[in-house]
Amino acid sequence: MTDQYAVIGNPIAQSKSPEIHRAFAQQTGQDMNYTKLLAPIDQFKEEVKKFFSSGGKGLNITVPFKLQAWQLAQVRSDRAELAGSANTLLVGREGRLYADNTDGIGLARDILRNQQGTVTGKKILILGAGGAVRGVLSNLLAEKPKQLVIANRTLSKATQLADLFSKKNPIRAIGYDQLTRQQFDWVINGTAASLQNELPPLPGGILRANAWCYDMMYGAQDTVFMQWAKEQGAAKVMDGLGMLVEQAAEAFFIWRHVRPQTQPVIEQIRGQLV
Repeated sequence: MTDQYAVIGNPIAQSKSPEIHRAFAQQTGQDMNYTKLLAPIDQFKEEVKKFFSSGGKGLNITVPFKLQAWQLAQVRSDRAELAGSANTLLVGREGRLYADNTDGIGLARDILRNQQGTVTGKKILILGAGGAVRGVLSNLLAEKPKQLVIANRTLSKATQLADLFSKKNPIRAIGYDQLTRQQFDWVINGTAASLQNELPPLPGGILRANAWCYDMMYGAQDTVFMQWAKEQGAAKVMDGLGMLVEQAAEAFFIWRHVRPQTQPVIEQIRGQLV
């Protein structure tokens, strides 16, 4: 019997997760089907229960439900606890709902393995203080950067986030207006500004020589942040498609205990973007 999986969100039409997981299944010979579920904003819990009660094996969670998924779970992985959100759900052996968060490992694998980059000993600036940033901080800090700076329009939100991770970690929070006369080896855009074709209020001159820039968003064309990075002379500029595929691969492994090859799927999805 074919196992059923899905991604749930609102909106959901734009999701590439079905194409990614179908490619993984074909590559690894897994008998599974993966679809999209559009959940009404006020009925996430009901839709999750309906999916699993009908025999569903696993769910991916996208905006705006990652916090609700975390709250709904009866068991959480350590990385889900740190992230304060969940993007992967399954029912465990004892029938309890288990939550994980694979966003951070997705970003780390894309940077370290696919891009052959390193953040060890580097000064990192990450833009934004929302759930996307919280979900990746622990993986970035595990690579032992020299310093990690969170910049956000609302300083209090950045400060709260920095405080969560500040024990034994070189991390601090600033407002965008404090970026002048500072320079970084990495700038990672964790805001949703690229979705609105907007750029966070970044001053010029904040990139060190050979700096790398990464936008966690992606599209067929360079985002406005990527355009800015190239204009500023970044040595390498990347979008978040690799992160998307890598986080999906980790969820696939959690569900199926098989690790798919990600590079051909990244190339496949890249070719489908219009």
